[in-house]
Amino acid sequence: MKEIERKFLVNDSVKAALNSASKFVIRQGYLNRSKDCTVRVRVKNDKGFLTIKGASNNFTRDEFEYEIPLEDANHLFEMCGEFVLDKIRYEVVFEGKTWEVDEFHGKLAGLFLAEIELTDEKEEFIEPEWLGKEVSLDARFTNSNLVSIKSLSELENPK
Repeated sequence: MKEIERKFLVNDSVKAALNSASKFVIRQGYLNRSKDCTVRVRVKNDKGFLTIKGASNNFTRDEFEYEIPLEDANHLFEMCGEFVLDKIRYEVVFEGKTWEVDEFHGKLAGLFLAEIELTDEKEEFIEPEWLGKEVSLDARFTNSNLVSIKSLSELENPK
């Protein structure tokens, strides 16, 4: 399956939109983090998932996600070592599109990223007023890279 995704920083006005959004607690860890393939284990609320993502080509990449038993997911976190992150995901509907806004915790506390999944790279969408700089093509903002940074100061100067 193909995933077509755009990712953005957000400004502080996003917090008002999050008040009425659906929210999920997410923990995810990385079993493999190469430029050609990432393998991730995730627990979203009380369900486990294993996800394999291919290399990105602009905004598109292959993605395969499978639900796995929660006990297996929790065991796989042990194999991830320090490459684990925690976040809350909010689903915000704006102009008919669902935006996933992630609020990161731990060493990434204070970072919010918004993503929108599209059906085509050229699909048009209306940008909410809380949307900031696009970071879709900035590899530092992939979750598989965010998991290894030591502090938010490493992200201060987005390209």
